Amino acid sequence: MSVSGMKKQLHKASQLLNERLMGAEGTKLDEDFVKMEKSVEVINALLTELLSRTTEFLQPNPADRAKLSMLNTMSRLRGREKPVCYPQTEGMLGDCMLHYGQELGAASEFGGALSEVGETLHQVALARDELDASVQHTFIDPLQELHSTELKDIRHQLKKMNGRRLDLDYKRRRGGKVPAEEVEQAWEKFLTSKELAESSMFVLLQNDVDQLSRLSALVTGLLDFHRSAHRHLLGLHGNLQARLTAASNKPERRFRPKKIRIRSEYSSGSGFYRQPSATATAPSGLQLTAGSPSCFYGDSKLALDQPCCKAIYSFHPDQEGELDFDEGDVITLSKQVDANWYEGALRGRSGLFPISYVDVVVPLPLP
Repeated sequence: MSVSGMKKQLHKASQLLNERLMGAEGTKLDEDFVKMEKSVEVINALLTELLSRTTEFLQPNPADRAKLSMLNTMSRLRGREKPVCYPQTEGMLGDCMLHYGQELGAASEFGGALSEVGETLHQVALARDELDASVQHTFIDPLQELHSTELKDIRHQLKKMNGRRLDLDYKRRRGGKVPAEEVEQAWEKFLTSKELAESSMFVLLQNDVDQLSRLSALVTGLLDFHRSAHRHLLGLHGNLQARLTAASNKPERRFRPKKIRIRSEYSSGSGFYRQPSATATAPSGLQLTAGSPSCFYGDSKLALDQPCCKAIYSFHPDQEGELDFDEGDVITLSKQVDANWYEGALRGRSGLFPISYVDVVVPLPLP
């Protein structure tokens, strides 16, 4: 900085101290200018807080936000274009439900429902990711641009105008010690800065259309997200109600302990079955085997040397292609159609029947 520039800064500081401490009066600005300046200050504070609050609303966990910012920065440095997504809470809950739904298996109604809810929550999480991207593009980025360009320029102009005002007032306070030409020049510079700042503030404050369109874009993004979430959850609710109705109408299953075969090493007979007891022990010279395919099941006289099951309820269908049987019938298994139906044969007839109506004696071979 030159000597003259340093002197000018000292003069400005002297004038400011006189105004703040000694009550000296500076050049008064008109009321409209003061109102616009206050409005610009409000908008500047608004944007600073609004941008922060919007980000917190979309991504509430500060630790995840910091981690996400770091990962995206590293991705940009490595030349990767695809950004890392924020871990949505719906997605994390959906992962948990999917995991335990798979653990319980498709044969479990509760497990199937868990998997279905988990998949739906994943869809809601994807919709929230779309909301994040939409709000970032249509609301946050434009406001950030406004804050870092137009408002920054206005703040710079106001600061420059205030500096020129202090220089003008200092020279006026000095009276005849400062040449009239310098006072006149300082006055013209002050007026130029004031007009430029006033024009910029006027344009900003009158441009309500852009600000309203950005606010409308935020509300539109929220509305689209909630519509999507409502659609997914409404379908899920209907499916769960259907599952609940089916489970309520399903015949009650009674627990039947598995039967085991006791085979004597010294007997040529095929052996017999008895119910296991918690206190029972195998007689001397006898071998206990369970689940042998070549054994007899209960009071059935059929040799079970192929995949089969025993009916624990009667099933009398009214649909073509389904197998009719009575409680206690032993059915030969052909294949498992899905999580709820087997295909099998009984007395020369074949067809489909529900898994929940039978107990598997000899399971189907693994695929």
